[in-house]
Amino acid sequence: MSAVAVILVAMDEEAAPFVAVASEVSDPMTIGGAEHRAAVVDGRTHVLVRTGIGMVNGAAAAAGAIGRYGDDVVLISAGSAGGLAAGVNVGDVIVGDSLVNVSADARAFGYELGQVPGMPAAYEGDGELRQALLGAAGDLTVREGGIGSGERFVTADLAQELRADFPRLLAVDMESAAIAQVAHTHGARFVSVRGVSDLCAPDGTEFLTHVDDAADRSARLVLAGLAAV
Repeated sequence: MSAVAVILVAMDEEAAPFVAVASEVSDPMTIGGAEHRAAVVDGRTHVLVRTGIGMVNGAAAAAGAIGRYGDDVVLISAGSAGGLAAGVNVGDVIVGDSLVNVSADARAFGYELGQVPGMPAAYEGDGELRQALLGAAGDLTVREGGIGSGERFVTADLAQELRADFPRLLAVDMESAAIAQVAHTHGARFVSVRGVSDLCAPDGTEFLTHVDDAADRSARLVLAGLAAV
């Protein structure tokens, strides 16, 4: 793959697995609050961007990356997510075939729930990249399906609402759909690869316990997939 792969993560914990396997990592450069580093893994240079948490930070970092590296970049949203659907387990890795903004509700104007006015009802993850990722699963448990994103950390009560409103979603995070929208508006390729750190428990304890492992699994699949394209 000749295009620059920009790997966007929200937190240092999600960047750490990429840094750990890199043979070389550049000094950080800040663009609009996001931290950019070049990371060389298996002889290939990728851009690792720590965006900060949330939809606005994710979108701003994606726009900054496209502005610096061009519209032909490949944007990859990596890191952790909460498992939402029945049968999804902590330790699974979700490859997003569609991304939806679960905070958007303009149904009063005829839009679908989750659809930002003027935008698609959902954003599709790049098909070639998804196939490469699924083919590189190895010993990881990888599931392909919908990922939802919003501004609230999803715990048990909100999870019940989301399951009813968005039955196709396997997992939820706080950045991927926003990054996908920026990719859509610029015509850039995009995919989300999220390790399941928790099952939307009543508080954040489960997330804190498993976020490092979830980030590691996401990173393993991202790098294996990139090596295959």
